[in-house]
Amino acid sequence: MQNRRQFIKTTGKAGMAMATLPILSKMSPSAFSQVNEYTQQPLPYGYTALEPFIDALTMEIHYTKHAAAYAKNLADAVVAEKLDTSTTSLTDLLKNISHYSPKMRNNAGGHYNHELFWQLMKPAPATAPSGALAEAITKAFGSFDAFKTAFGDASKARFGSGWAWLLVKADGSLAVSSTPNQDNPLMDIAETKGSPILGLDVWEHAYYLKYQNKRADYINAWWNLVNWEFVQKKYAEATH
Repeated sequence: MQNRRQFIKTTGKAGMAMATLPILSKMSPSAFSQVNEYTQQPLPYGYTALEPFIDALTMEIHYTKHAAAYAKNLADAVVAEKLDTSTTSLTDLLKNISHYSPKMRNNAGGHYNHELFWQLMKPAPATAPSGALAEAITKAFGSFDAFKTAFGDASKARFGSGWAWLLVKADGSLAVSSTPNQDNPLMDIAETKGSPILGLDVWEHAYYLKYQNKRADYINAWWNLVNWEFVQKKYAEATH
């Protein structure tokens, strides 16, 4: 009887906890951005939303295991290194990351990169940028197709794990770069510094279940998911 009562008590608490979890597919983009930037935010779409280009199991594992681990480990590093998150934005932390531990660097980068990555994709997006961003891409790379080639080359050439980026440099010009592991262009240790407006995760866990070792196929498929409206918003923020 004692075991049965304990079981009921435990499962009841678990049920209450589950009831408070966000429904991922029903989370609006506005609600998505109105939370603490140091914590993992709910996805703005369901795990199946990006199929067939990114499969549901990859999305679920990527979000609930890999990205969740970065958020948890970042929280641990914040406590250990006595970082006041009420006065230090995540962006400012990354811009001064050389002053912190490797744990902070790896997990602050991993958390920022993934939170950005989820927003850079959506089901059935526009197929190309428009307006000021389109003009800037043409000015920097010659054409949209030339930009895609440069970005794809950076993604394929990144040895091992890392990211490819489209970024706005301090002078307002666009550039393509790649970074190892969970580094990004915001970091003061980055080879090419700037504000990232588009990023592609080329860690194997982002694509291996569906594409195995065919990173190039993953990159080509990913263009079908780019949320150009959001990228244009990031570009506007970075240039004003």
